[in-house]
Amino acid sequence: MKALIFAAGLGERMRPLTEHTPKPLLQAGGKPLIVWHLEKLAALGVGEVVINTSWLAEQFPQVLGDGSRWGLRLHYSYEGPVPLETGGGMLHALPLLGDAPFLLVNGDIWTDYDFGRLPREPVGDAHLVLVANPPQHPNGDFALGADGMLQPDGEAKLTFTGIGVYRPALLRDWRNVIGDTPDSGQTPPSFKLAPLLRHGMSRQRITGEFHPGRWTDVGTPERLAQLNTELAG
Repeated sequence: MKALIFAAGLGERMRPLTEHTPKPLLQAGGKPLIVWHLEKLAALGVGEVVINTSWLAEQFPQVLGDGSRWGLRLHYSYEGPVPLETGGGMLHALPLLGDAPFLLVNGDIWTDYDFGRLPREPVGDAHLVLVANPPQHPNGDFALGADGMLQPDGEAKLTFTGIGVYRPALLRDWRNVIGDTPDSGQTPPSFKLAPLLRHGMSRQRITGEFHPGRWTDVGTPERLAQLNTELAG
């Protein structure tokens, strides 16, 4: 199995920390956030990891190299000076990922979730990991049914962690789902992944699971400082 790490964001909410360092390369617990993921992926037996980049893209190969120190092969999917959003970034990276299901994780999170729990072959087009809603995201994202299916709405929505397994087929009909917008019409196209996930949910093609453990969306300097304190404890 290959993996994709989303690392192309501008990190605007993390400034001034991200003025000279991409958010996934910020230190947490003595090492860059993205390295926590690389170590876990290597331990899982993932051989190749694609990292999508945009803001300060040149720093990723400078810091991470070719991945050999973790027993990985790293590939960098450069999106240009403006990120292509999550859906566009995934589409742009597909030539490096191939036709098989792949693991995806956001480069700006920290979690104790065991990637080994993820299915190598999702039942549908994607399998997502969710957590209880944090204070900064009280309304959640998706509802998890007792049958393991995800829905866009429900009484008790949970927060998507940015961790999942995807089939490339999720993107097969992206243009019809997204529609014609200035960004989707550019080359390469830019669009969000969430509408495709919601479309898949309407077709019973997206499953999920709840993670009761630790998860942090490192979205502000304050949350990064709190994570460092927790990891040092």
